[in-house]
Amino acid sequence: MNRLKSLFSKKSPGVGIELTPERINIAYLKKQGQKIKLQTLATAEIPEGVFVEGQIVDSATMAEIIQSTLAENKIKVKKATTAVPGRAVTRVIPVPAELDDNELREMVLNQEASLYLPFPRDEADVDYQKLGFFVDDDGIEKVQVLLVAVKKDITDSYTETFAQAGISLNVLETSSFALIRTIREQLRQFTSQEAAAIVDIQFDSTEISIVVDGIPHFSRTVPLGTSQIQNALSRAMNLPGSRNADLLQGLSVPPGPIAGGPKGGMNPGTAAMLRVLGELADELRRSIDFYLNQGEDMEVAQLLLAGAGSAIGNLDEFFAQRLGLPTSVVDPVDALAIEVDEEMSPAQRSGLATVLGLGLREV
Repeated sequence: MNRLKSLFSKKSPGVGIELTPERINIAYLKKQGQKIKLQTLATAEIPEGVFVEGQIVDSATMAEIIQSTLAENKIKVKKATTAVPGRAVTRVIPVPAELDDNELREMVLNQEASLYLPFPRDEADVDYQKLGFFVDDDGIEKVQVLLVAVKKDITDSYTETFAQAGISLNVLETSSFALIRTIREQLRQFTSQEAAAIVDIQFDSTEISIVVDGIPHFSRTVPLGTSQIQNALSRAMNLPGSRNADLLQGLSVPPGPIAGGPKGGMNPGTAAMLRVLGELADELRRSIDFYLNQGEDMEVAQLLLAGAGSAIGNLDEFFAQRLGLPTSVVDPVDALAIEVDEEMSPAQRSGLATVLGLGLREV
């Protein structure tokens, strides 16, 4: 059975629950007229070793955390939408337009999927959606299909965990889909010939998604996130290692030209942080070049920074300088014009893009 619980369906409402290596985030959104209100936002820490490299390795502990976080915040719900963070394969592929639905399904799920997966087809959960028709250079009518695949052991770990927590999953999707839902209006500013590169800087990785017309055409996960930045900072300043992101609060990239690397006189912590951010910029450049070299008649018009790491001050200027691309930081609360009862710091807001996108699916 396909565990990517139909990415493209809609069922009865629940809450959005985001699981990450260091935190669980729960968002319950409610529609009030034309506006959306953040009714409840709950968060709790996840101990080290429960969630590793995109996979839940201790389902029993994670299920207990889900149950206790819901109970402590008086959220009574039996259904939820959740997301696998990164490590998904996302591609848009052309297939012949004359195929009927059964033939299309067979071709996409078995023949085409095998060509694009970096792991064996029988180890993957795959879902797809028809997008639109076009005529190729040879005058043949084709249909574009969005293909999404995740390793089965990852999706199995999610379904098992939520079953243990007594929660029925309405949808299991990928975090990039949830994030795109949050910034959909922002993405409308780009034309069909302009791609946006969404850079979601998470705890132990960064997910890069190149999006055209609101559809992810390419995705890649690189093992650099706030944890690597913080560890480099701690080592350089002779501080003990910590999973707590407090060290990154209020942190800024020095203003001014730094494309040539850290200059003399810079404190060791800042220099260490810039080395990791420089590596991330190089990975971004590689991903964008790879996408453009696929023969896409497209330009990458802007970088959009999201995730907890995007709260580092002047990070947009740093990437704009290094990559020569306009760069801006996503504020998910503003992007959705969500009403919130309590004031949140920019650092708190920056990490909510995925969970608000999950909660939005449940409204």
